[in-house]
Amino acid sequence: ADRLRSRFCALRRPPPPPATSTCSSRPPPQIPFAWSGVLRRRFFSISLNHRVPQPIQKPLEASRAPNPAAMAERLAPEKRHAFVHNGQKVFEWDQSLEEVNMYIELPKNVPTKLIQCVIQAGHVEVGIRGHPPYLNHDLMHPVKTDSSFWTIEDGELHITLQKREKGKTWASPIKGQGSLDPYAADQEQKRLMLQRFQEENPGFDFSQAQFSGTCPDPRTFMGGIHTD
Repeated sequence: ADRLRSRFCALRRPPPPPATSTCSSRPPPQIPFAWSGVLRRRFFSISLNHRVPQPIQKPLEASRAPNPAAMAERLAPEKRHAFVHNGQKVFEWDQSLEEVNMYIELPKNVPTKLIQCVIQAGHVEVGIRGHPPYLNHDLMHPVKTDSSFWTIEDGELHITLQKREKGKTWASPIKGQGSLDPYAADQEQKRLMLQRFQEENPGFDFSQAQFSGTCPDPRTFMGGIHTD
């Protein structure tokens, strides 16, 4: 009877509550050594293959490369010289290493087809057909007639005289008339000298260069100017 009573009590005794545990009490999961090596290699592979995108930059030399055309433009004549006779402007002119340019304002009531211009090696003549010439003078220096020409645009006659001596500084287009004063002639020679330096050294900018003292002749300096 006692044996049956003890077995009956054991069956009616409630089961013990399940054991509770927290995450902090659990030991961290252990990764097998072989798998941990694979994960480490994969992580470092991803890190090494990752690249932060960088902005595309042009080479410094290309972005700062000088522009020969722009530098030559800065060395062009700043203004035209004017030849005035008896209070009347006869023509304006300027020059470069190779050319002398003359500009003549034409009468408004004369058709352009009546304008006549004759360019010779040492002489120039401008006028209206059937009338005495407006301009009939010897040139200051000889020119190349095959590459000299004239055009009319916006009521202005433009005469381009190709210098026979490249680099020669002209004090005036015509002989004995309207010559530049010594200071202006010196400034022209300095500008032509810088034009020659710019032409022979296109990788440098001479537009801000200045001469101290007397400027050499751009036609004969350092063995002479290069000609085609």
